[in-house]
Amino acid sequence: MTEHTPAPRGFLWGAATAAHQIEGGNVNTGHWELEYAPDSTIPEPSGDACDSYHRYPEDIALLADAGLTAYRFSVEWARIEPEEGVVSRAQLDHYRRMIDACRDRGVDPVVTLHHFTFPRWWEHTGGWYSERSTDRFRRYTEICTAILDEVDWVITINEPNMMVNQTEARIDTENGVNFPGPSPHVARAIASAHHASTEVLRGFGGVKSGWSVANQVFQAVPGWEAQRDRWQYWREDFFLEQARQDDFIGVQSYLRTIIGPTDDAEGFGPQPWPEGTERTLTGWEYYPEALGHALRHTHEITGGIPMMVTENGMATSDDERRIDYTTGALSAMADAMEDGCDVRGYLHWSLLDNYEWGSFRPTFGLIAVDRETFARTPKPSLSWLGDLARRNVVPRS
Repeated sequence: MTEHTPAPRGFLWGAATAAHQIEGGNVNTGHWELEYAPDSTIPEPSGDACDSYHRYPEDIALLADAGLTAYRFSVEWARIEPEEGVVSRAQLDHYRRMIDACRDRGVDPVVTLHHFTFPRWWEHTGGWYSERSTDRFRRYTEICTAILDEVDWVITINEPNMMVNQTEARIDTENGVNFPGPSPHVARAIASAHHASTEVLRGFGGVKSGWSVANQVFQAVPGWEAQRDRWQYWREDFFLEQARQDDFIGVQSYLRTIIGPTDDAEGFGPQPWPEGTERTLTGWEYYPEALGHALRHTHEITGGIPMMVTENGMATSDDERRIDYTTGALSAMADAMEDGCDVRGYLHWSLLDNYEWGSFRPTFGLIAVDRETFARTPKPSLSWLGDLARRNVVPRS
């Protein structure tokens, strides 16, 4: 029988999504442009996704009725500012209705301002390489404050460390999520935009702001610790350092990455997982204890600012295995909290089986979505997680 320990009073229990991955019809994003380009290498376009742009009341109701208390979703910059300097009041009203729908159901909205996708005009005018990138993101944040009253938690930028190499995150199904090499220039540009955004939000008042970082749990082959530290700095630690003055930081954890010797020019990098390692549908190692490592490392590098688990989950068609994974991750989270990590909430990725940046095949959701009818079917994992939320307890494996 699984044992449980109490979570802190006011602990947030919820699930997360991202606009482009669930809304459908985000035709004005650079990612949509890539999906439908004649020479596109993206296997599958997002299309209607989960049609959550229209069906969000049902999604929020399913989350709330299960017992969850928080919903993390993103607002789409390409809808709100379809051309530079042009603000869509209708789209702002749409996202305000989402916030109100959460509040009406007793759900805390956790709003992400940017989750990977940009307006086409941003992509076509220099992106992060434009000297105007910080001012543009500051202005966008100022626009969004029009709808952020009654919102307690705002994430400025999702996984900035996944944007330092290319426009969209690429799933590497061998050794984790790794890229050819990070760009310090882009990293600094993203950090500058983030700091400008948090400055605006602090002036707005009442909002706790920060960003969310993809924690890769970089581990070293014995004797390769110095190389591990070099590998992870521009891929993770730089971004954790930037959060030291923020109200909180989002921790996003799925896996670990082991660094050791390689035959390429650099001489070190990610190691293949041993033969026989259990893999998820993204090809990642089944390693739920990664969350505990991620929280401890984030706590160490940031100096102990409050944390929220803003993404954690498993791509699988076996919902019992999803529950097993989440049980292990939550147990590791509880251990980290006992060791002094200040964790304010746990948001599962994802609420829905959604579009995973090139394919609908990796199913992370607590709710299945029929690809033809968009009918929602809650999985046992949704009621399981909701039960923990109602009792405000953490399982210990």
